[in-house]
Amino acid sequence: MRKFTNLGSKDTRSGFGEGLAELGRENENIVALCADLTGSLKMNAFANEFPERFFEVGIAEANMIGLAAGMTIGGKIPFTGTFANFSTARVYDQIRQSVAYSKKNVKICASHAGVTLGEDGATHQSLEDIGMMKMLPFMTVINPCDFNQTKAATKAVARHDGPVYLRFGRPKVPNFTSPDQEFVIGKAVMLQEGSDVTIVATGHLVWKALEAAIMLTEEGIHAEVINIHTIKPLDTEAILDSVLKTGCVVSAEEHMRNGGLGDSIAQLLVRHHPVPMEMVAVDDKFGESGKPEELLARYGLDTPDIVQSVRRVIARKAK
Repeated sequence: MRKFTNLGSKDTRSGFGEGLAELGRENENIVALCADLTGSLKMNAFANEFPERFFEVGIAEANMIGLAAGMTIGGKIPFTGTFANFSTARVYDQIRQSVAYSKKNVKICASHAGVTLGEDGATHQSLEDIGMMKMLPFMTVINPCDFNQTKAATKAVARHDGPVYLRFGRPKVPNFTSPDQEFVIGKAVMLQEGSDVTIVATGHLVWKALEAAIMLTEEGIHAEVINIHTIKPLDTEAILDSVLKTGCVVSAEEHMRNGGLGDSIAQLLVRHHPVPMEMVAVDDKFGESGKPEELLARYGLDTPDIVQSVRRVIARKAK
């Protein structure tokens, strides 16, 4: 099986920060807005280098979205930054009316997503955001897996014409994808080929899926692992091609089961090729305070949970 090297643990929000700063040097139309969380979003480099193109709006997220929508009319490409919970639930009306409905070229950049925000607890942990954003017409939804991929995604969304929701996180996670990768919106990445089960993962759980695949190999189970960094538009061809080969699928995401990646894949399969499926996701619960790794284990989002789900789905396939 293919080996992946952990290049050192880094937080995905720093990938966003580096990508944004590079964009600022490449394109004078790039502007950035932040709702009182410049340090947390790693937007300091952009703010320091391009003060005339950085706007600190304070704790006024709805106003930030409205300002960003207006800036697009003059040809600017605005990147907004705050926590995922405040980037979506707090400003959903403004996103729907001022950004998505009129296809404004706003990049909504959301850090501290999922339970791995950690000790800040349920009020700040966002487990519903992917579902909320993927339901909006014209909205592209992206959830990269590591530092390098987040940096590449940040630069890719600047080239995309239309609204984008870019989701990333707080904790340091293994950085294993190529620093010079080509990030293609809507194109899944095949990480490992296999014949017994398809594991489709997104965000922080991509590395967990690779760890699970190693453990499964020791049991004689050969898993195909696919990194779905773009949840909308979904790479339906890659998923269907894999499932037609393996006959079963496990999805893995740091998000609520309802409305997430697994939900989208289930809808795809029920229309085109129904097969046994298991979902590794949060089961209708709010988060709580704790260390990131403890919370992943508590909410059934860890490597052993993916392994168990694979065993269950293969048993169902065999019946």
